[in-house]
Order: sequence, then C-alpha cells, then structure tokens
Amino acid sequence: MNSAVWVIDDDPSIRWVLEKALQKAEISVRSFADADLALRAMGRERPAAVISDLRMPGLDGLGFLQEIQQRHPQLPVIIITAHSDLENAVAAFQGGAFEYLAKPFDIDDAVALVQRALTVEAAHASEPDAGFDRRDTEIIGESPAMQEVYRAIGRLSRSSINVLILGESGSGKELVARALHRHSPRASGPFVAINTAAIPAELLESELFGHEKGAFTGAVQMRKGRFEQATGGTLFLDEIGDMPAALQTRLLRVLSDGTYYRVGGHASIRADVRILAATHQDLPAKVRDGSFREDLYHRLNVISVHIPPLRERRSDIPRLARYFLHRAAENLGVEVRSLSPEADARMRAWSWPGNVRQLENTCRWITVMAPSQRVELGDLPAELLADSATDEGISETHSPAAESSAGPAVVMADWRQLLLKEAEERLHAGDSGVLDALLPDFERVLLQAALNASRGHKQVAAERLGWGRNTIARKMRSLGME
Repeated sequence: MNSAVWVIDDDPSIRWVLEKALQKAEISVRSFADADLALRAMGRERPAAVISDLRMPGLDGLGFLQEIQQRHPQLPVIIITAHSDLENAVAAFQGGAFEYLAKPFDIDDAVALVQRALTVEAAHASEPDAGFDRRDTEIIGESPAMQEVYRAIGRLSRSSINVLILGESGSGKELVARALHRHSPRASGPFVAINTAAIPAELLESELFGHEKGAFTGAVQMRKGRFEQATGGTLFLDEIGDMPAALQTRLLRVLSDGTYYRVGGHASIRADVRILAATHQDLPAKVRDGSFREDLYHRLNVISVHIPPLRERRSDIPRLARYFLHRAAENLGVEVRSLSPEADARMRAWSWPGNVRQLENTCRWITVMAPSQRVELGDLPAELLADSATDEGISETHSPAAESSAGPAVVMADWRQLLLKEAEERLHAGDSGVLDALLPDFERVLLQAALNASRGHKQVAAERLGWGRNTIARKMRSLGME
C-alpha cells in the first residue's frame, strides 16, 4: 500500500490546509498529528513523500528525519517550520531533507514543491540500483533482515557477476535468484534452474553440458544442456554443495576458460551465462573436509547473499501467511481464511524449521482443513501445537476457551514470554526502532479482541480499552484495520 504524501504536523489547521490543497492537485494525502504515529504506520506502508513540521511534541522533525534516513534514505522529506533560522535550515539539510519551507508559506509553492518531490522519488524508484519492485517476485517481507537482501539485489542490479546465495532449505533461495536475474542486464535472456542434488551423478554431466548423438547408450539424438539453454541469461545451480567431485572439476574449468564441450563432443562451446549458485550447506566446512573444491568455492563466492531463516524475521510471518492464505483460497476456489489473534501469535512463535516453504504448505493445509473462515488456535496443524510447552521458550498455560473449541486442553503461549523472546531476538540482531515495530502489533491484537468482545461496536470497544471514540477510529486507520 502506498499513500502518495504524508503530512505530519501537530497543528490541525496546517494539516487541513495542506490536505485540501494536495487533494485539489489530485495528490492523495494522509495526515498524522505526530511523528511517532507516522513511524508506526511506516512499518506497514511507505509514502512517496513526506511533509513534516520541525518542532512538535514527542519526536521532532529532525529526529524523524534521522529515522527516515536509516529506513528509507531515498524518501523525500520536506521540513516546514515557523522557526526558520540558519541553524535549523542547516540541520535539516545535513539530516537529508529534500527541502526546507518556512511558515507562513504560499500554498501554491508548497504544492509545486511536493510535485517536484514526487517526480524525484519516482525517478529514484525507477533506477535499478535504488531498489526493485518485489510484487512480481513473491519475495515478501519488511523486516530488517530482508531489507538487507533487497539492498543486495539492488546493488547487484547492474552487474552480471557470479553470486552465491546462502540459506536454509525452504528460505527462498530460488526466489532471490530469480529476482537477481530479473533485475540484471541479462533480464531479457532465459533463466534456467537445475537442482544438482535431485539428479543422479551419472546423468548430471549430460544435464549440465548436453550430449552428442551416440555419446552413450540411449543418446539417440543431440541434446543441449542447461548451460546452452541459458545462453545470454542466467544459470541457477541449486544445492551446489551436493555436486559430485568430477562435476566440480568440469564446472571450475568452464568458469575459468569460459568454454565447455558436450558429452561426446569435440567442438568447444562458449559459455555465455551468469552463474548463480545456492546451498544450504556450510561450504567452508566442506572445503576443509575436502568434499568441495576450494578453488571452485572462491570462483562462486565472488559475492554472497545470505537469506535469513523465517525464525529470524518473525515480523514478516503475518504478512506471508496472509499472502499464502489468499493464494491458496484463490487456487482452490474457496473463501479466504483469516487467523485469530491466538492463531496468529502461535504462527509467529513457532520455529518453522522448513522456513517459508513450510509456512506456505501450512497455509494450504489450513485452507483445506479449517472448519470455518476464521482460523482458531485449535484449527492449526498438530505439529504447531504439539511442542508448545518447549518451543521458543513458551510456558504451559491452561485455557478453557481453547479446550472447549479444540476438545482436549491446548497449550497456550504466555504472551509475556513471547514478547520477551521477540524483543531479545531483535535487540540481539542489532535492530533499531524495536518499540515502533512491536507496538502496532500489540495494539492491533488488543483492539481486535475488544472489537470481538463488543461484537464490532466501536464505542463499546473503546470504553473497554480506556480509549476515546476518536482515538479508536484513528487507531483503526493507522493500524490498517478499517
């Protein structure tokens, strides 16, 4: 979701004037009374440009600008202020502001400035090294760990250099390989993938390099191999760590000389391919024990991209689950399932040893097996519930509600333990803005519970939570619950 322009100002009159002027210019706009609310919303969506006041309660404009530089350095931020002195102007520009506008300002000038900022942002978005459109790659995630992957793909977008993709099974290595190909100078060429662990060793050579007619028993005609099929494009060698030693030697020769021969052939063929290799194994350890050639490892490992396991990016699980549930429902022609807060919490808490692939398969199972559109904790697969007492530091808590809905008592998660675990993992990983990342989820769960208890009556839900009527409406907008 992408709102064109966000206006952040504690003065409602300024927000109103800018809203009306931008809407008149056919620019969509969203307003916030303070920068903290905007940052929380930015965990779910990204604007194309921001107009921010300099001095306001809570996080001020310069602090907000600093946060934006860390999260979205290309996002244009226009600072507006009634305190237009040299020190503030210098501080704003040094902080990365797109422009500095003093109050009172001419509204036409402000709209023109916003239009210029939108043009610059669109130009940045179209540059290959400024990022890439992930909608067609199925790579989903906004966690800091995945942002590093996106940045790596963006940096490599003008290069045809070999890349080694590292990650556990099911973490999405082929999706990253396809994204690297799609956003490369070879994007117009073919993308050819081969799993070297899935093909018997005696057939792998022919699969990779092709064979001539009569090269061996059963070779009744000439056949092009994967290298030849990928000419002008990208060859993805999945599970390269399982490649037999003899094939490692042939692959090294191709990478060194740039030519190869079909099996049984005598004419050399030029290898016009980019090699992307992937493995879930510890290649340096295989080099040390002699099962993988050191010279081939260095040839492949020019640049490496590490794909984080799902347990290291738990904040992405709800979004991934929604995507897979929608896709499964679409494929099966049934109603889309939605997770209850308890089921969602359990999905986030589980370790997912099979990573994203396992999550996708679980969402398919839920779509087929869940008895109703709303998926309760007891509707999840048994494997997600069986280890609740020990998985990820979760303690046993008896839940009468769970017992009534799922038959025998289901072990429930102590949310404080889950919160502690999640916070520790993020802090240990060096994440910043941990409170801003976690607080919206905490508020969303409480708000959903209150709405459920009040049968959707917002005013009753607000009273139960201790909020005002306007607060709950604002919260629902900012949390994307409308």
